[in-house]
Amino acid sequence: MRKNLLALLSLLVCAPVWAQKTQYKVLAIGSYNCENLFDTEDDPDKKDEDFTPGGAFSYTPAIYQQKLHNIATVIAEMGSDVTPDGPAVLGLVEIENDKVLTDLCTQPEIAGRHYKHVWFPTSDERGISTALLYNPKYFTLLQARPLKVPLESIGQSRPTRDILYVTGLLSGDTMHILVNHWPSKSGGSTSEQGRRLAAQVCKTLADSLNAATTAPKILLMGDLNDNPDCYGVRKILEAQPKKDKLKKGAIYNPWMSMHKKGMGTENYQGDWHMLDQIMLSEALISNENDKWKYYDARIFNKDFLINKLGKSKGLPHRSFTIAHVWDNGYSDHFPVLVYLISK
Repeated sequence: MRKNLLALLSLLVCAPVWAQKTQYKVLAIGSYNCENLFDTEDDPDKKDEDFTPGGAFSYTPAIYQQKLHNIATVIAEMGSDVTPDGPAVLGLVEIENDKVLTDLCTQPEIAGRHYKHVWFPTSDERGISTALLYNPKYFTLLQARPLKVPLESIGQSRPTRDILYVTGLLSGDTMHILVNHWPSKSGGSTSEQGRRLAAQVCKTLADSLNAATTAPKILLMGDLNDNPDCYGVRKILEAQPKKDKLKKGAIYNPWMSMHKKGMGTENYQGDWHMLDQIMLSEALISNENDKWKYYDARIFNKDFLINKLGKSKGLPHRSFTIAHVWDNGYSDHFPVLVYLISK
């Protein structure tokens, strides 16, 4: 399958691709949980003390700089076998603040792409939020705002991450992007209600866009802390795993088939989970405006991202060991990519 993808897609973003005498262009869209991308400073309003020089992870400026380098290396490599410009748009999860994004974008591995970013403060107790990187060569920002997931409405006092909503022009095509980090499963059955509520926030926005706009193109991405067959995805978002079953305004989820095969982006106690997903509105499948449409989805699990030693052999090479010792890794999640093509 991968050979077929590379045979069709060009080695240059927005460069010619020939299939049945039709010329196509290609863009990569990504999503990545960066696993605790903090700076080293203590924010008195957040529970970020673990990621300071005197904290549990002994998070020194030197480690912070190496963490930035490692994450930038991943971003530089994502989709580079298809397009050397990498992701035109990249949703990021577990980002502390605007500073780490500025520092990340200036890393030499990706500085030449001139990424810009969108980020808003979060009510999350630890201070981690969602963000969006975009290459201004391909994406023009129109508007952005955070969408609150009101956990207090279901009796939960601990706030969660906002959903980042961004609208922009992706090489001339209006795109609505939702970057998610749904509540984790650490809260047990109550956290399930939180994830369903996050799904409902996304569904409400998607429904409003469908009511106000003809065939809106929507990208719903991020760490959902649940699999493609969870209640929030299948029942609330009503995401469908088959393109030929889509109705107008529906959401397509290309990750179900991979999940059923035992593939995933995160591993917990030996089981793979497809927590990181990029879903697309039906308009990106039918492509009635003859611009950008969905072509393929991939887990970015290159060899350098995989742990080679010990009990974690074969798993994502995370930044720190379980004992909180710096392991010079990347993240406990693999990134994901979708490719869009246009005539």
